[in-house]
Amino acid sequence: MSAHLPVPDDPAVRSPFADSASASVNGGRSGAPSLENTTDGLDAPATPYGNPFSPPGTPGRDSYIGAATPSASRPLLPDDSLRRESGVPLTAGAATGAAAFNEKADPVAGAPAKRKRLFLWLGLGAAALVVVVLAVILPVYFTVIKKHNSSSSGGSSGSKSGAGGSASNPESPTGAVTGGDGTTITMSDGTSFTYTNQFGGFWVDDPTDPFNNSARAQSFTPALNEPWDYSTDQIRGVNLGGWLVLEPFIVPALFEKYQNVTPSPALPGGLVVDEWSLSVAMLNDTSEGGGIEQIEKHYATFITEQDFAQIAGAGLNWIRLPMPYWAIETWPGEPFLENAAWKYVLLAFQWARKYGLRIYLELHTVPGSQNGYNHSGRLGPINFLNGFMGIANAQRTMDYVRYIAEFISQKEYQDVVPMFGIINEPLLGIIGRDQLTRFYLQAHDMIRDITGIGNGAYIVIHDGFQSTGSWKDFLPGSDRIILDTHPYVAFGGDFNHPLSYWPQVGCVAYNTNQSQTDFGITLSGEFSGAINDCGKWVRNIGSTPSATDCDQWDDWQNWTQDMKTGIKNFIMSQMDGMHLPGYFFWTWKVGNSSVTGKVEAPFWSYQLGLENGWVPIDPREALGLCTSLNFPANVPWNGTYQPWQTGGSGAGTIAATALASFSQYPPPEISNVSGENPDQLPMFTATSAVPTLPTPTFSAATVTGGDGWADAQDTSLAAVQIAGCVYPNAWGPQPGSTAAVCGGATAAPAQARAEATPAPVAATTTAA
Repeated sequence: MSAHLPVPDDPAVRSPFADSASASVNGGRSGAPSLENTTDGLDAPATPYGNPFSPPGTPGRDSYIGAATPSASRPLLPDDSLRRESGVPLTAGAATGAAAFNEKADPVAGAPAKRKRLFLWLGLGAAALVVVVLAVILPVYFTVIKKHNSSSSGGSSGSKSGAGGSASNPESPTGAVTGGDGTTITMSDGTSFTYTNQFGGFWVDDPTDPFNNSARAQSFTPALNEPWDYSTDQIRGVNLGGWLVLEPFIVPALFEKYQNVTPSPALPGGLVVDEWSLSVAMLNDTSEGGGIEQIEKHYATFITEQDFAQIAGAGLNWIRLPMPYWAIETWPGEPFLENAAWKYVLLAFQWARKYGLRIYLELHTVPGSQNGYNHSGRLGPINFLNGFMGIANAQRTMDYVRYIAEFISQKEYQDVVPMFGIINEPLLGIIGRDQLTRFYLQAHDMIRDITGIGNGAYIVIHDGFQSTGSWKDFLPGSDRIILDTHPYVAFGGDFNHPLSYWPQVGCVAYNTNQSQTDFGITLSGEFSGAINDCGKWVRNIGSTPSATDCDQWDDWQNWTQDMKTGIKNFIMSQMDGMHLPGYFFWTWKVGNSSVTGKVEAPFWSYQLGLENGWVPIDPREALGLCTSLNFPANVPWNGTYQPWQTGGSGAGTIAATALASFSQYPPPEISNVSGENPDQLPMFTATSAVPTLPTPTFSAATVTGGDGWADAQDTSLAAVQIAGCVYPNAWGPQPGSTAAVCGGATAAPAQARAEATPAPVAATTTAA
């Protein structure tokens, strides 16, 4: 989540990609974090976004040229005007886009279009083999399977078998391997719950076939083993924010414990404001109940299997899963809890498969921070493709993108993880459009070398807090790239409106139809019910909301029915305005404060709203709301994507003008490096063994899965520091203290030496 207001489609905005000769770097914003700051400040980046329908003169963005300006008064939609029994199907007109129920044929994967990658740091070589055995988690045992030199064990990809089966399931009291509304689920800790799904969904959990993909979240949602049509099937999703990437306003209790810590060199001022400083405080806490292990306890309890069952039962069919890079590894000096989160990513895959939910997996944090916000891991300056360590941090990031892509591109996971967001919310205004586009091109080519054209997950990029119209003609001919936008009004400062005002924002300002035409698939990866910035720590720890009526909005237990109806109408207006291809609410759950014992940011919890009446019981209730309020879509969409945008004809053949403009890498210019040549900036060398992500094994399975690595031909090594080089602080070196050292001139010979030396064979570790 970040401070981002809706930037509506604007056909008048000139695309920087339309003319390759004129592609330019988008300059930095006043007040946003910069490496030139002389201190590693704790203030979040300034957010120059304002309400799109604010009165003239209201501070904020002015990127709504040509957009309609609805009137500021509309009657509230009565709370029961769209209510119907949850299980009753919509009429044919309202259900436009509902999926067909028959299983469809699998798409034929195209042959990969290989193009020489321009990673300066990448070389060829056999990776060292690391085998690690992890502890038992639920019914799944996680192990590292020998990579590269191990032969693939074949087995079932998402099984196309029916929902039934003869195997006995110990997690079902009756031994059943499938069930619907009213069945009992027993979790690994022995506790049970009743699966409630009034939408015709059913779960499938066959211990002998753990990759069975026949579960269906709802009767109107395609089963996992059926293709998803982005032009007709509607994504109704929710984020699992605050689970694997900690944010103070989502999990306040973890941060409240450490608001009065003793200052130290590692915690100047004793301030705990993000996961970095929280990890430091926990590591320093040697008291009973202290230690960084508290974070894994949070992983194990904040989101459980029951949440996935409830999400399907709420009529939702997708999950957006933020994961941190430290789920893979950390480097010396980084305090984050290393490796632990990956176990829960695997559990998310398992539970999503069981309940028929699809996952949009996204890398929420990167080394050095891509936006300076607390949810990037560390509040402060941006050091991804910006500043002296910008290139080196991008090298590490590309490695992590590669490892994740290799894992989810295995046939066992393609049906469960159809989308992969490679970087969450990079702040384009600081990094630069040219630099970010070059990185995206490199990532696209690398991922499609792994998957082949037309195969594997869609690649998702964020709009960088720019108008979606500015992404028109982005890398034409690329293979299946989705644009993700995160519209919020909670941070604009213009909150003095009646509740009846807000549905027009959701219906008109949040509509992405023009981008659907100009870019291709454009979805809303985050939105919320917030009409202001109320809520504890929504604006960061230590920041005060600018709204003046937070006492009543924070006191959600005493909201009137009109207040609940008003927020519900705002949420449903967004759902309707963004219904194709779809949306993801931020977020599913907000934890209780340890001080008050209740949720202190109620606008942001889908679960809380569902339980208390300001979130619709059936998300399909939202369909048609905007038309009924006379707020139709500002731009119609014809319902058709170009073939290459969905992996069809022309996919993988990027326009020559785009290649000429953006193929050079590293970028020829990097901001905040005192004029240094990017080729001479600090870099790493690709000479280290690759850490393969652990795969699950299932004790009763009669089929086997992959080894964690989809492309056996990908034998490139991992980036590491060059021996003998002293690197500046990757998270914010002081300006003037950094010389151009260990750059391209040093990295190339080191890599050449590594390529000429046979890679060592790693020892195999077995379970005790």
